[in-house]
Amino acid sequence: MVDKNHDDEQLTADKLNEQEQQEASQETLDGAQSSADTDKGDMGNGDYQSSAVVSDGPTVKLEDELKQSFIDYAMSVIVDRALPDVRDGLKPVHRRVLYDMYDLKIWHNGPTKKSARVVGDVIGRFHPHGDAAVYETIVRMAQWFSMRAPLIFGQGNFGNLDGDGAAAMRYTEVRMTKIAEQMLADIDKETVNRYPNYDGNEMIPEVLPTRYPNLLVNGSSGIAVGMATNIPPHNLAEIIDGTVAMLDNPEITLDELMDYIPGPDFPTGGLIIRSPEIRRAYETGRGRCLIRSRTHTETDKQGRTTIYVDEIPYMVNKSTIVKEIAELVRDKKIEGIAEVNDLSDKDNLVRIAIDLKRDAYEEAVLNNLFQHTSMQSSFSFNVIALVDNRPKQLSLIEILKEFIKFRREVVTRRTVYLLRQDRRKAFLDEGLIVAKSNIQRIIDIVTSAANAEDARNKLMSETWDGALVSSVMEYDENGVNICLPIGIEDNRGLIDGRYHLSEDQAKAILSLQLHRLTHLATEEIQKDYQQLKENIKGYLEILNSTARMNEVIREELLEVRNTYRDPRRSDFIIVDGMFSKADLINRQAVLITLSQEGYIKYQDLSLYEAMNRGTMGNSAAKLKEEDFIVTSTVCNSHDSVMCFTNLGRCFITKVYDLPTSNNKSWRGRPVQNLFDLPEGESVRRILPITEDQIEMLKAGNAASEQIFIVFATANGGVKRIALSQFKNHLNRCNSTGIKAINLTGDDELVSVEITHGEDDILLFANNGRMMRFCEYVDVAGADSSTDDNAAEDNSTDNDALTQDTASASDDADESGDDDNISDAERIAREREVLARYLPVRKSGGGVRPRGRASGTNKGIKLMDGAKLAAMIVVPVERIEDEKLNYLIITESGIGKRGRLISLPGKVRRGGMGNWVCSAAARSERVVGVITADESSDYLIFSNTGSVLRSRVSDLTVRSRSAGYLKLKRCTEGELIVGMQEIPPAVVAEINESAEARAAEKRRVENGEDAVLTDPLANATAQDETNAQAIDTAVDSNEDNGASDATDAQNNTDI
Repeated sequence: MVDKNHDDEQLTADKLNEQEQQEASQETLDGAQSSADTDKGDMGNGDYQSSAVVSDGPTVKLEDELKQSFIDYAMSVIVDRALPDVRDGLKPVHRRVLYDMYDLKIWHNGPTKKSARVVGDVIGRFHPHGDAAVYETIVRMAQWFSMRAPLIFGQGNFGNLDGDGAAAMRYTEVRMTKIAEQMLADIDKETVNRYPNYDGNEMIPEVLPTRYPNLLVNGSSGIAVGMATNIPPHNLAEIIDGTVAMLDNPEITLDELMDYIPGPDFPTGGLIIRSPEIRRAYETGRGRCLIRSRTHTETDKQGRTTIYVDEIPYMVNKSTIVKEIAELVRDKKIEGIAEVNDLSDKDNLVRIAIDLKRDAYEEAVLNNLFQHTSMQSSFSFNVIALVDNRPKQLSLIEILKEFIKFRREVVTRRTVYLLRQDRRKAFLDEGLIVAKSNIQRIIDIVTSAANAEDARNKLMSETWDGALVSSVMEYDENGVNICLPIGIEDNRGLIDGRYHLSEDQAKAILSLQLHRLTHLATEEIQKDYQQLKENIKGYLEILNSTARMNEVIREELLEVRNTYRDPRRSDFIIVDGMFSKADLINRQAVLITLSQEGYIKYQDLSLYEAMNRGTMGNSAAKLKEEDFIVTSTVCNSHDSVMCFTNLGRCFITKVYDLPTSNNKSWRGRPVQNLFDLPEGESVRRILPITEDQIEMLKAGNAASEQIFIVFATANGGVKRIALSQFKNHLNRCNSTGIKAINLTGDDELVSVEITHGEDDILLFANNGRMMRFCEYVDVAGADSSTDDNAAEDNSTDNDALTQDTASASDDADESGDDDNISDAERIAREREVLARYLPVRKSGGGVRPRGRASGTNKGIKLMDGAKLAAMIVVPVERIEDEKLNYLIITESGIGKRGRLISLPGKVRRGGMGNWVCSAAARSERVVGVITADESSDYLIFSNTGSVLRSRVSDLTVRSRSAGYLKLKRCTEGELIVGMQEIPPAVVAEINESAEARAAEKRRVENGEDAVLTDPLANATAQDETNAQAIDTAVDSNEDNGASDATDAQNNTDI
């Protein structure tokens, strides 16, 4: 923490230049005196021109003085305030606070003291600055969310995660934590240097003899002049494990060290995203890591999902997160959030509840929160600390090396101190042993002495029998007594069997109490002497053996680790590629529409409610005059779409990259904004590709080679191409197009579908004829003459199956559906037709796969004036499924539903096919055909931009030769342009979403609860209510014919 009070700070420039200024002053005086003498002589000779004052004194450049002053000031801030020391990880103010509390005996097992007392004592003794800086330091060292291992225990209000400040110092109390005392252990054993305080009356430790790498455990941050530091906290056990590993292997690599220290461990927890940046930070001292909030979800009995935030990133205010979420919801930048509450209490320090709407996609909401709020933040490493009082950028290895170096110094100084103390005690014990063995002579000398000084001198001058003491003494390899203190004269101690007492020994003997002369006391002295000898030998071993020194350091590190270790709070997660746009988009069923003029969009399908057949529908887009929807598709918002142009080129994009809006009448954006389309080229057909299909292509397995794209053109041509030929283009997914099909003359693309190698292809002409054949081709045995133009002859359809009962019924049954037979009998007849087709369906030529630049093969022979209207594909596994239907519609809004098993197939493509309607209906122009299940829905589009969604189950099943029914009522001049199926799974999904939307609307309208607890909540709720009300009004105004849905005309056969 950087101090803010600089009033009493003294610049060091004055001290540095004091001697130079004194010398300069002296030189100036000497020069002035010399000049004065010269002037006198000159004036005496009458030479007044040479009487000008000439100064030979030193000159000072103001620029240099300012530069030096700034450097001195900057260094004083860097060293005395802003940067931590690499050895103990503390800034001076932190160090002074802890040392003062140690002096005041405010230890972890004692009572707390008022913070004001500590602040006042620190200011008065060590820190000549304002009390705010000192108290803020105490507060930070007491906050669990600021330090990984708090050094102060605080009683009272010391702030919280919401950014609230601590109470005044007169209200709070503090004491040291137990781990803080490990930073001051052995400080009274001359382990560190000391320097005088600001007034010279106190001595301050230069550094604390910490037993663990506090710089890494608690981190640090500060701003100095021209530099700043930002060091993250770490897990104590991991840091000590890494330190021990480096102690055992000084040449350890960074990768090996990161096996012990994988990354920071923040006190507030959270999830750290693994990235190379962490390693770079440990290697260079600069980098960053990303932290996410830890969350979990719960779903209540009513089906409502709530996201709970349990941990937040380091140095982030909890209240800030709540406000950011509220603002995003108010500005409608995040969809799907109904309510947010801060439920934090003393048991759950962080608990933010984010209630989701029923149709919300949980993963997308979370990703948006991570992207736009402080629920994900970054911590920037800038590891700068003082090394020998100089700032230095440090790597992880350098920090640990400096700490180990410091611990060796501390252990050495402590050992030297203890060795000196124990040698002094042992030497005194030697004197007492000598006195015991010569006690009578000692008594005689003492009693005969004139005074204490005389007795001491006589004891020192006497030589004593050293037989007893020599038996317990021990010598080193040089023959020197290991208990002999440094500084003892050479004529003292045991010399040639006689012992010479030193002054200290003589004083100890004179101070000896009578009870120490007993036999038991003598044994105690010898036992104490033996223990001191063992201690001294241990100290000497530490000082003389690097291995033993490392062992002592390791033992102390492991003791701290085992005593204070705790589990890691921040876990690591792997996020591939971080956030992409896909991570922020809900996975939902959508409808894509493309107009003749090139306006494209996608919208949530749940916006279109199901209605009865025969009604007018709702508006899907407010298009310009002469514009209409030419194609549409239902897919997932995360699918890719292949867009094919009138020139046969293919462009690929993601669905979520298309323009979108919740306004159903919005017409979209020009497709030219997405793709590089030259003048005259326009998109005509779109084909969705699912994520599973793309993954299969990437995997390159055998199944991916059985996925094909089949094209159908207006002149009856077909082309099949492997999807794998677009693999690279699907991966790039950019605005560049590639050739997909070669279109000639006036031919144009009508339909594009996905097949799987053995599916049936059904081509429908706009006059009501249908051609069905299997796509399969035996590449090895097929005649090349069937490949392309050989099948394009103008011969009549002479296929054997053309003369089957289905063909006969084309001419025989022109009156409509046969109502005299039951549905079971009709299904039986239809199965008979299918049974004749199945054995031979794969014996024909099929459609040979071709290259991207090739043209088409003849698929159906069209009558004069006819064009191909639609193509559908029947999967091979559903060819015999009697529940699979087809829906056909004409431009006037009439159509029908029939079973696909009723449509006869041909051995070879290229024929004219069969009629699929009554003779009376053949004048109607077919514009759309789809496959559908009983539980499917369908969409009908008109040239006015209206769309009708209805249920397939509302339509009766009719035979192939039956007439049409009214499917959509059209206004004057309105024509149907297309039809689209909504699969059953999608129907269930959008119905559920629509129900959830309606329930949410009712809940808001009834005022059951607020949308947000934030003040922004009311505005957000009102906006959503108004938007939904507008949508409802639009729907009701446009659906002005719904009441006539059961009109008798709807059931009239045509």
